[in-house]
Amino acid sequence: MKRRLVISILLNLVWLLSACAPLFSDMHSARLVGKKQFEITPGYSSVGAPQPEMKAGISNYLGIQAAYGLSDNVELRFRFEHSWLKKTFADEVDKSNFNVIGIGPKISLVKDRLAVFLPIGLAAGSLVEFQPTILGTIPILRNKIDFNPSVKHLLDLCDVCWQPLIAFNLGVGISSDITRWAIRPEYGLLYNLGQKGHFKSFSIGLSMNMSALSRPK
Repeated sequence: MKRRLVISILLNLVWLLSACAPLFSDMHSARLVGKKQFEITPGYSSVGAPQPEMKAGISNYLGIQAAYGLSDNVELRFRFEHSWLKKTFADEVDKSNFNVIGIGPKISLVKDRLAVFLPIGLAAGSLVEFQPTILGTIPILRNKIDFNPSVKHLLDLCDVCWQPLIAFNLGVGISSDITRWAIRPEYGLLYNLGQKGHFKSFSIGLSMNMSALSRPK
């Protein structure tokens, strides 16, 4: 019993302090870019623990996503993020930087309304993570405003660091023509189902369909 308690405490500390605030934002929707179309989304994310008793600091992510349409129903997405974070624990301050790289397919289940995204990524040079994601899109104003909820399961692909992590994101796409470009603010919450507390995330990105923008309206 004591051994299990120690392992649980250590894993929780690893999750909160060492890994600090994992990246779980989306900044895209259930819409696909379209066959042979190309889209880029530069963006910023800030992730941290709102509870004052948690000493994990805020992680900042600055990066870019790219999507290419393999067909009308499948696109391939790539993501690169540079993170800088500040951790405070026992009156000590530690600053560190690392990169996150991810790639995976997004598959349409219901055209422009429901999709599944299956990215696998490498964080901090060694942590391999899989984030199966369900993305939804609810049009609010035709081709101008979309509401984009999502849910995902974060899976670290190693036996020691497995945690039951579930994330929920609520995003909005705002544009004069959402098929060409969109501003994407997003708010998210990440829960460890085996522990108390949660992480929160705020992100903002600018999606640009380079193929559509190169054509006259």
